[in-house]
Amino acid sequence: MTAAKKLRIGLIANRSHQDATNSALVQLLHGAGPALRHLQAELVIVGRTLDAIISHGLLEACPSVERFPYGREGGLMKLVSRVVDTDTARAVDAVIYLIDPVDPSSVFPEAQALKRQCVIHRKPFLATLASAREWLELEATAAGASMDTRLNGSFQLEQEGIALIAHDAMKESMLAMAEKHFPLLDRFAYRYATGTTGGLLNRLAQQVKGEEAGKNWTRPFLSGPLGGDAQLAELVLDRQIRRILFLEDPHVARQHEADIQLLERAARTVTDFSQVISEVSGADRWLSLLTQRAAI
Repeated sequence: MTAAKKLRIGLIANRSHQDATNSALVQLLHGAGPALRHLQAELVIVGRTLDAIISHGLLEACPSVERFPYGREGGLMKLVSRVVDTDTARAVDAVIYLIDPVDPSSVFPEAQALKRQCVIHRKPFLATLASAREWLELEATAAGASMDTRLNGSFQLEQEGIALIAHDAMKESMLAMAEKHFPLLDRFAYRYATGTTGGLLNRLAQQVKGEEAGKNWTRPFLSGPLGGDAQLAELVLDRQIRRILFLEDPHVARQHEADIQLLERAARTVTDFSQVISEVSGADRWLSLLTQRAAI
């Protein structure tokens, strides 16, 4: 029998998430070290991030390490290349990029390309501490690890809010995903959406739950171009929305790109709380594993 391929994970953190003893990078490795070891993950780590891990004495949390150059020497650009690499021995399967939303490097072309290529090639792009912790927890428990009981509070879905957003080309995928995972999504205390997507989801809910029970299943805000993303961003900042399922079409230039970035920026501002899931296959797996974990 052929052994399962080990996960290869790209890892980088902006400087403000590296140095302090309670930084997001330190919290990630302290909290998710057991999950990383259980998964026997191979980490591809950009230079200064690896320096910070070593300085904090946390290298033992990383089962296997490949060092990439510093960002100023092209380390982030090389990581983009490994996302698209067709050689499975070199390619990364996911990227953890702990982004400080006020760090100028987070809007450099290579940073934008890293996320876009993850979406195109259907690989998780995890830009907040909360998203990295949850993804590693779900993957590790799916692989037979004991659950991390410290995270139990974030899986009490009956007390949580979720945002459901899809670009025009992705609305059909959103509806199919919502129908497939309807029992899980129905458990959330609150479901929010931008205009058209919210209306479509409410019609789906009426088909599933009945006309009266389903008509207000989601709370629709304005459409994205008219400011709906900004309305949702405020709820994220107020910690009323923990999870954002935002199915993006990476091939379409959007006039309201700034509004989209605003919502992601809000999640990164509350990095220990909120997360954004952006591509279809990863979202489907995430919802499936979330169903299992939330049932425990």
